[in-house]
This record gives sequence, structure tokens and C-alpha cells, in this order.
Amino acid sequence: MSADVDPTDPTNETPNASSTVAPGGADARSRTEAGSHPAGVGQSVFERVLVVTDDGPAGRAAAATGVELAAAHGAAVDALYVVDTATDWDMVVERRERTGEDLVESVEARGAAAGVDVAKWFRYGATHEEVIDFAAAHDADLIVVGSARRTGLDRLIHPNPLPGRLQRGADAPVLVVGPDDH
Repeated sequence: MSADVDPTDPTNETPNASSTVAPGGADARSRTEAGSHPAGVGQSVFERVLVVTDDGPAGRAAAATGVELAAAHGAAVDALYVVDTATDWDMVVERRERTGEDLVESVEARGAAAGVDVAKWFRYGATHEEVIDFAAAHDADLIVVGSARRTGLDRLIHPNPLPGRLQRGADAPVLVVGPDDH
């Protein structure tokens, strides 16, 4: 009867549980016996949840859902508000800044009540581009965004809403939350 022989192994021994060496030189059996888990086992699905804040029922539902998911997975939350600078009117931009401050502070308060760390962030520019860039730069594991129910006229005026753009452009998964989802 023939046995398989590894030409690169000078001892030609068959590896077993006691001689298997894990990456980094540690004995795999001793790691498991010591109580540590192999990579991927017992780790959370999410470490950073990006909540895109928005003023409206869908935005509030997205904030609540994002904080709840972060609490369930032991993750931190990044509350992001993007001030859309498509209009150059200072008065409109200032109003959006005040709204954004209120929104990210409400996410922070919701996170404090749930025991979740929340970092507040502001960006200026095109919302979908800023969210995608932020998610990539901060290693977001999940993006949570609200989406209101759209009427036929709204679909005609805005054929590419934010959630669709994020789903097409972001590397992280995007969870779209409706106004009645929470």
C-alpha cells in the first residue's frame, strides 16, 4: 500500500492535531485550549455602523435602527450629516448646518441611552459622494440610510435617490430604512 509523501517535508510525517502549527507559529490546539477563538469565530458582524442622518421620519427611523444594530453587535456609530452645497446661498447652508447639528446630537443621545459610542461628523458637498468617501475612509461595516416613500412626481424629478446611489457606489452594505420600519 502506498502513502502520500510531501516532497517538501523532510520528515514525511502526516500532520495531526498536536503538531499543526497555526499562522504565526502558535500551536492551533493550544490556542483553542487556552480559550481563544480562531479568526472569525465569536467576532461581531459589525464594528462601525455609519448612520446617514436626515430630517424626516425615514431619517429618524434610520438613526434608531442604526443605533439598535450597533448596540446588538457591540459596534460604534458614526452619525454623518452632509450639508449639500449645491446652492450657494449662505442662509440655506446655515439652516442646513443647524439642522445637521440637531440631527447628529439626537443620534448621540440615542446612542448614550443604548450604551453605544457615537461620533458626530459633518461633511460638505454632494451627499452620495461624501457618504461613499466617508464610509471608505472610516472602514464602515454597514451604512444605514432612510428613504421616504416616493410619489410618481418625485420619481420623475429625482430619478436617482440617495439610497440607490449608495447601494451602487459603496463598498459596504447599505441598509435602507423606511419611515414605518421602526
